Amino acid sequence: MILSSCTKEIEIDIPGYEEQIVIDGRIETDQPPFVLISKSKNIYAPTDLDAFLNGFVSGATVTVSDGTTTVVLDEMCSDNLPPGSEPIVAGLLGVPESELSNYHICGYTSLNPAIFGQVGKTYTLTVEVEGQTFTSETSIVTPTTLNNLFWQPDGDLTDYGYAWATLADIGGQFDAYKWEVKRINQDANGDPLDANFVEPFSPVFNDDFFDGLTFDFFYDNPQGYEDGVLDEVAGLYPIGDTLVIKFSKMDEAVYEFMEKKYTQLATAGNPFATPTNIPSNIKGGALGVWAGYAPTFDTLICQP
Repeated sequence: MILSSCTKEIEIDIPGYEEQIVIDGRIETDQPPFVLISKSKNIYAPTDLDAFLNGFVSGATVTVSDGTTTVVLDEMCSDNLPPGSEPIVAGLLGVPESELSNYHICGYTSLNPAIFGQVGKTYTLTVEVEGQTFTSETSIVTPTTLNNLFWQPDGDLTDYGYAWATLADIGGQFDAYKWEVKRINQDANGDPLDANFVEPFSPVFNDDFFDGLTFDFFYDNPQGYEDGVLDEVAGLYPIGDTLVIKFSKMDEAVYEFMEKKYTQLATAGNPFATPTNIPSNIKGGALGVWAGYAPTFDTLICQP
């Protein structure tokens, strides 16, 4: 018997790398706008700390307007901040306040309360940098408060469990949510366990499957997978933890960006995953997002 086969050579034209401006901006209720500007990197470029810090762009003109008030944001660097601004910038960057001076991260913000976020307003961002102009809009929508928060032991365990909440979704409209958590009970040194809010594995979701319903849901402990934690309690909160839950709403364009971002993070490197392109609400050719958030805050003590 003679076996034969045919083959066909397939050529894939992969586009070359083209550097783009990346804008990562946010504004939330009662907080100042904050914008980081950087440049995209080639997939083969170095990924060390120096490369990250050197990627930020200075010298841009960044303005934010709510339709009535327009403010030019100030460029501020983490190692040279105006006195009194350290707690705000530490929270925006997600860096402990004590470590701010260790980095040279420059962003754009304003401590003018006239441009702090307010529910029901739409904010226009304009970035002028390197001869290019980029614009975007985002809204701070009306927040939805969680009806109830409770801690519940998991399975047969008595001392470890998840953080649960009851959500009454508003029917007949698009709603999207984000869950963040911060443990505020103290460690052995007397410091809070978490300096800033931390996101769990997949922190955003929308109401496509529960529009208008009231239901209970839970999230795990994103800091509960550290070395030395037993497998049976990984991701759980021990009894006695005290949590602050930050539950935010966002508009649809911000949700689409965030949902695709976390999908890509979850599947990166998986050859069988569906390729994910992250949409942007930035106009003019830049990557990134200008995101408005409407958060509510609740405290949960992990007790039955």
